[in-house]
Amino acid sequence: MTGDPDPAPPPDRGGGDRGTDDRGTGGPDAGGHDAGDPATGLAVVATTREVLARPELHEGLLAPWELRRLDAIRVPSRREDVLAARLLLRSCVARHTGLPLHRSGPAQLCPGCGRHGHGRPYLPGLPGVGLSLSHADGVVAAAVGPGAIGIDVEPSTRRPGPLRVLRRLLPEADLREAGAQPDPGPALLRLWVREEALLKAGRETPLPLAEWSDHDRAAVAAVASTGPTTVLPQLWGPG
Repeated sequence: MTGDPDPAPPPDRGGGDRGTDDRGTGGPDAGGHDAGDPATGLAVVATTREVLARPELHEGLLAPWELRRLDAIRVPSRREDVLAARLLLRSCVARHTGLPLHRSGPAQLCPGCGRHGHGRPYLPGLPGVGLSLSHADGVVAAAVGPGAIGIDVEPSTRRPGPLRVLRRLLPEADLREAGAQPDPGPALLRLWVREEALLKAGRETPLPLAEWSDHDRAAVAAVASTGPTTVLPQLWGPG
């Protein structure tokens, strides 16, 4: 996933990118007027179209380095997914911290090469806040919370594979259980998004993790976090 650490993708991803069952409701506008509970994270799934339809979420909020990355994307639909994911993350940051949208953008630093502009996203000046984003073929997700957090989303019709690849990435016992089902595809997809969320959280020890289906957006998502996380059912508006 652009912006989050990402292992080798399943062969059938078709060029898509990768980047609680407490369900909250919509709340204050994400323009930075009201902060959420700093002890509770939040996560949201949306379609790319939903995000880009919000007038307060626009390309002008992005930093120059983000715009350069967007300009390098030649497939229009993929460019829109990346843009929507980064705007959705800003909206989550604004809601969680109370910062205005124009100050809610992440920085990125790769620990391997020491270069900025890729690697796990973070908030300068707020080292205790974890960030994560995901995007894949018209659906996007973002999560913000105290401590480590990771989120992943996939279209529910996607089927990861083949098994020889999944065996390098997923627990064998889980693969056997999924494979024993009449249609193993949905179970394998849920395993995949859970593993991705854990990877993006960046913790070696297991973290609390929840996976859910968003039927309205035909998506499957998972979030892993060190603290409680509220999954919002939709993009928020005035409370």
